[in-house]
Amino acid sequence: MPKIKSYTPGWLLPPSPGHDLFAPNLEDAHAGSCYTSKVVSKSGPRRTIARRGTEVFIAVGKEIRWADLVYLKERWDDKAAERRGGGARVKREDSADSEDEVIRASVEQGYAEGFRTIITSVGSDIQQLVISPYANFMAVVTTHTIRILLLPDSSHLTAPSLDPIKPKSWTLGPTTHVIDRSPIASAIWHPLGVNGSALVTVTKDAVVRLWEISQKDRWSFDSPSLTIDLQKLADGTSLDQNFGAPSDVTNKGFSPDSFEMDVAAACFAGRGSGGWSPMTLWIAMREGDVYALCPLLPTHWAPPPTLIPSLSISIVGNLAAIEDDPNVSEQAKLLAQQQLDWMSDLDNQEPRLVDGPPGESPTEIFTRPSRPSVVPRLQGPFDLELSPESEDDLDTELTDIFAIGQRLDTDELMMGEDEELETEDIEGEGLSLPIICLLSSSGQLRVCLDLDGVQAQWLPPRNKSKAVGRLTESPSLLTFQSMDTLSSIEATEHGWPMFSPDVTSRYSFYITHPSSITYISLSPWVFRLESELQGDSQAGSEFRIDLLVNGQSSTRERLYTSPTQSDAHLPLAVSVAIRDPDLGYFLLSATPFEPIALTFDTPDDDLSPIRSVSPIFEKDAEVQPLDFYEPRPVFQPSHVFNESSVLPDLLNRLLTSRHKTIVNQEVRLSPLTLQLFTEAHQILSDETYRLGVAAAEVFRRCVKLQDELRQQVTKANEVKARVEAITGEDQDEDGEAESSNAAMERRLQSAKGRSEALSQRLEKMRKTVGKATSRELSDKEKAWVSEVHALDATLFEPSATADGSSRLRQTRRRYEEVMQLRDELVEEAEKLGAVTGEGEENLGTSTTDLRIPSELRRAKVNQVKGLLERETALVDAVKARLERLSVG
Repeated sequence: MPKIKSYTPGWLLPPSPGHDLFAPNLEDAHAGSCYTSKVVSKSGPRRTIARRGTEVFIAVGKEIRWADLVYLKERWDDKAAERRGGGARVKREDSADSEDEVIRASVEQGYAEGFRTIITSVGSDIQQLVISPYANFMAVVTTHTIRILLLPDSSHLTAPSLDPIKPKSWTLGPTTHVIDRSPIASAIWHPLGVNGSALVTVTKDAVVRLWEISQKDRWSFDSPSLTIDLQKLADGTSLDQNFGAPSDVTNKGFSPDSFEMDVAAACFAGRGSGGWSPMTLWIAMREGDVYALCPLLPTHWAPPPTLIPSLSISIVGNLAAIEDDPNVSEQAKLLAQQQLDWMSDLDNQEPRLVDGPPGESPTEIFTRPSRPSVVPRLQGPFDLELSPESEDDLDTELTDIFAIGQRLDTDELMMGEDEELETEDIEGEGLSLPIICLLSSSGQLRVCLDLDGVQAQWLPPRNKSKAVGRLTESPSLLTFQSMDTLSSIEATEHGWPMFSPDVTSRYSFYITHPSSITYISLSPWVFRLESELQGDSQAGSEFRIDLLVNGQSSTRERLYTSPTQSDAHLPLAVSVAIRDPDLGYFLLSATPFEPIALTFDTPDDDLSPIRSVSPIFEKDAEVQPLDFYEPRPVFQPSHVFNESSVLPDLLNRLLTSRHKTIVNQEVRLSPLTLQLFTEAHQILSDETYRLGVAAAEVFRRCVKLQDELRQQVTKANEVKARVEAITGEDQDEDGEAESSNAAMERRLQSAKGRSEALSQRLEKMRKTVGKATSRELSDKEKAWVSEVHALDATLFEPSATADGSSRLRQTRRRYEEVMQLRDELVEEAEKLGAVTGEGEENLGTSTTDLRIPSELRRAKVNQVKGLLERETALVDAVKARLERLSVG
């Protein structure tokens, strides 16, 4: 999940030239209410930002702004450095005019500003900009027309000029894509076109047209090379039928097909995908149905080096598996034979080499096989298995579709070969199943898996159409996951969420709603699911897959929320992700008045430079600042403050109308006066309401700014306290600063005290647990118990001594000698006590007779008593231990 470092940078904020790229024209800015109402009236995709490397093309009204973001950033940094060196700059009321003068003066001095304006011949506002795979053409799409633009060279951006550029361009289908025909739903460049020159257009009336444009052939822009009417193809029964769209303009009446087959969007998978994915066109209908056309190819196409060999292995293997199987239906056998005929036509061709664009290797060009037919079967509508049921119509109204092809299986392709196939990491990793993502008007995202895999299919020949019949089983997609990217309050009927791919992984993408941008990543479960599908162990696989489905889900993160969510006049353009060493990881979007940019942390998968292990390098390493701040978008006042009032236009129209005499007369009560006052009141009420809302937003932002500043100061103080605590510069209880040694000693003593307290608690808990639980004796304890029992039997059971060992018998003898010695000593002590009791005289006589000194006698008596006490204590301790063991 990307971490936001900052929001819109300074070189895209006013009054920089980067902000002027997204600003509306002066005519539209002065008539803001008319402009915004015009934007809202068009419900559909708004893909007005396209990129070529770090160059961006922004559609504003009927013109295109072109700029190099890296050049704009560097130029802005240089100007900021010059302003800092030249002193403070005072902002005047005419700062915008002065900024224009500075830009023109720098251009006159020979400095390039890095942006130009491209003029195109379009009749209405531009809705979509679609750049070809090799960035040499760009399709400029309005609601009904398409203009193919030959992109100019990047050197025009570094030329010291601000004059508009009018590059060479062609109208695509001057009699096909016109205002009186069906609107355009999608325009997609075919991934297998020769040098990226094949364009597929899909209109809302379900007509697919394939254009193979060439600068040398003017006719290639006038008529398509292939036209397919999906409504006719859905009812087709044989190959020989005509599925082209009618050329004349006729008013079609209502039919169920025209309602259910209202196209919302279409897409291809990536060029490096495996299987049939690069030539499969996925089509999403507005009412929720999903269809597929495979194979859809231009007359001349350039496949990747691994595509045809992998398809050949798959087709031959499938034919060998079902050829002799009696349980296989006739439809499956006919399909396998048709695929073999298609592949045989390719094998019989001799491809020709064509030089690619600068920096690209020559490519092999094949001709589209004519057998079985150039028009494939329409597969669908797909059944969405396990799809959540909803009563809300917005959950079923699709707005966009995003296809992720299956990974390229290089192991199967290079089986038996000594060489290894060199492919990009993004092509060889991932899931071996295609993933289809569907997006609805309510912001609900459904992630579906194509378990069966879409293969090339054609209708049967006329002579076999009755025998084979129509397909009885409709294909299906497994709904693996469903999630909401919008709340119920944010979902609107006119909202049109759209996908935009990410530059770091093909399993992550962005969803741009008119009021928010959301990041989605499927990586948390894609690689785990692939390991389960490719694993050899079947034991427990069902349990693990169930945990995978119910446990870890996709990553979903709201990156940006428009502060004017309730204002439908400011929809966001589809975001574009850029990754460049100078810009970093960058996401760009825009409203009709200003840009929206987010800068992320660089992902961890970047290849870090190889650094030599040297103390000099580590000393010179850049110290990164502490990351304790929370990035916040820069507040921009509402564009309403810059709009002019419409009331003067009302007065000007009144002066040129037939009621101009009423302007200079006194106010009279008449129907005409009431009508004029009503119109003026409507204008003023609308303008004052929008001004009030904008002023209230400024007030709320000022209050919020105080809270944010207070939080920032609090966080800074916390970091300061932590740093001072580490460096020892904090204060003790008396308010005096502690030295480093004193602080270290205090912390060390505190740590020792806590360690001793923890040790005491642990010992107390160990004793408590030991008393509360009974455990089995260990081997050593059992040996000690048996030894004690043997000693007890030896000492107190004389019969057991004869059967015991010599050690036990020796212990018995020592015990008997001690007992005999004790008895003798007790007897002598009693005699001495009796003699002592007769008096001092008798004591002196006996003492003289015994001839034993009194000191020696007392010492001997005390020694004997000590021995007796030790023996008694030993016996008592042994008895007590035996009693405890017997009780335990």
